[in-house]
Amino acid sequence: MDNVVFDRAGQGEPLVLIHGVGHRRQAWSPVVPLLTSQRDVITVDLPGFGESAPHESGYGIESAVEMFGKFFGELGLGRPHVAGNSLGGLLSLALGKAGLVRSVTALSPAGLWTPRQQRYALSMLRTHRVLAERIPERTARRLAATAAGRSVLTGMIVGRPDRLTTQVVMEDMRALAGCPGFRPTLEQARGGFRFDGVVENVPVTIAWAQRDRILARPKAAELRRIAPKAELVVLRGCGHVPMSDEPELVARVLLDGSSRAM
Repeated sequence: MDNVVFDRAGQGEPLVLIHGVGHRRQAWSPVVPLLTSQRDVITVDLPGFGESAPHESGYGIESAVEMFGKFFGELGLGRPHVAGNSLGGLLSLALGKAGLVRSVTALSPAGLWTPRQQRYALSMLRTHRVLAERIPERTARRLAATAAGRSVLTGMIVGRPDRLTTQVVMEDMRALAGCPGFRPTLEQARGGFRFDGVVENVPVTIAWAQRDRILARPKAAELRRIAPKAELVVLRGCGHVPMSDEPELVARVLLDGSSRAM
């Protein structure tokens, strides 16, 4: 698809990786090298994020599922494995429900929240957007150059800010400040973005970050309601976006989750 930017590397069965709100495909960069010997890895910029153009059909779950269905077809992926973080986790579950994928791995997925939890999560995301938009470049770079400063800028999102480089922090902030999909996505989220239904016909892994400060982990019974046979995992030492916190752990969860379909 012309408006969807992606990277592709590796060999084996295809595994599509989907980022969260305000992020970009490079969120998966710490994990990708650990996957490519066993999977054909496709990292995608969602429409309106990263380098992908805004989505003309809107930013709801249904339009995203339709977009990915076309994307899979155009790349000749058949029914790939899919994994996502936050919003990407919600979309992965929706793709599993739609029968478009072979397996689903959701890392701290959005959409499993109570109304109160939803309001809190969206408020935190808006706060990070405002920070990214308003903090002067010079100040941001000075903060990003120190461990304490990286904690201030990213500590609500990741569990190990010390593992981020100054360059990654700055690039992520620019991407968040400039993404045209942020506001319409959050507007959609206010009116819905709760996962409804059951994923029954494909293996599901739901992995929740131990130090997630954005989304509260639902009870196991609630997770079993949406995926009765799901493998439930705790990502120890990780924040809401766990890929840079513990890349080896996340890679293992992704490989194990997709292996359940083989």
